[in-house]
Order: sequence, then C-alpha cells, then structure tokens
Amino acid sequence: MSQKLISPSTGVTRRRLLIASGLGSLFVSAPTIAKVTSPVMAKLDKQINLNHLHTTESIGVVYAQGERYVDPALTQLNQFLRDHYTQEVGVMDPKLYDILFDIRVLLGVREPYEIFSGYRSPFTNERLRNTRGGGVAKKSLHMEGRAIDMRLLDVPLEELRDAAISLERGGVGFYPKDKFVHVDTGDFRTW
Repeated sequence: MSQKLISPSTGVTRRRLLIASGLGSLFVSAPTIAKVTSPVMAKLDKQINLNHLHTTESIGVVYAQGERYVDPALTQLNQFLRDHYTQEVGVMDPKLYDILFDIRVLLGVREPYEIFSGYRSPFTNERLRNTRGGGVAKKSLHMEGRAIDMRLLDVPLEELRDAAISLERGGVGFYPKDKFVHVDTGDFRTW
C-alpha cells in the first residue's frame, strides 16, 4: 500500500499529515488536502519560530490568539523581518504568518523556519535586480511586506513547496538551486 494519501504531484505524505499535532484528520479530504480552516484551529494560539540566516537572530512568538492578531508580536516580527541590507523596517502582512503556521501543521514539524528574506526596501529590491542576473521582480511583494523566502531544515524543499501549494493561498516559488521556497499573500500562482 502506498504511503501517499494525496496525489503524487503534491508530495505531502500521509505520515506527515497524521503526525500534525494529532490534527491531521482535520485537514484531509481525499484525494487532496483541504484548506486548514477548522473550528479547532480557529481557537488555537498560533506561534511562529524563525531563524534569520543573514542576521543570525531568532524569534519565537505567539502572533495570534485564535483569529485575533497580537499587535506587540507583529511589531517584533516586523523588526525581525526588516531589510537586512538597509535595516529599514516594513510592515509585514500577518496573513503570511498564517500560511507559515498552516504549512508547519500540515507537515507535522516543530522546528523553526530558516529565513532568507522578508521585507525588502525598494532601494534593496532595485539593487538586487541589477546585480543578481534575474529572479528579482520589479514589483516584488517583498517591498509590500507580503512575501518571505524560507526553508525548514529537516523537510525536503519539494515537500515544503508542495505543502504551500496545497493551501492554494498566495504565490509559491520554488528555488532549489538557492535552497528556499518563496511564499506570498498575492494571488494564488506557482513558479
């Protein structure tokens, strides 16, 4: 019997789903994964744990209590996810944290995300566009605080990407060469 519960193209295994804090059964709708929007999840404190690869800083905060965002935690996260080139602090979209939270629940993992990039100032974005040889959008959602580039150390990038895609919320970019997955709160799309 196959270990896959959903279509092979998603790569999220049944084992990972069932491990998900004992809540795996709330998210399964054969043959695909349902969106993570159960009444049980709506009441939970939502914590996010991040390690920034460029600043070497770490943070772990409860950013929401049920459906209510915690303003002091959002302020801390804005500071943490600042443009690491210019130190400019932007305002991050809290829905981004919901996506990250839901991905971890789907995958049944607890380790922190490793962050490559959060907020990006227009100055930094333009500089990267001119020095990176492509791959940086002129109107990047990073400049609006609506995108984050990340990975989970013990999760294969393909599995992380597939979990993000299964949510069907925002954009999901896959960068295996650079070892990260991009998620954003824009329209649902993949690349």
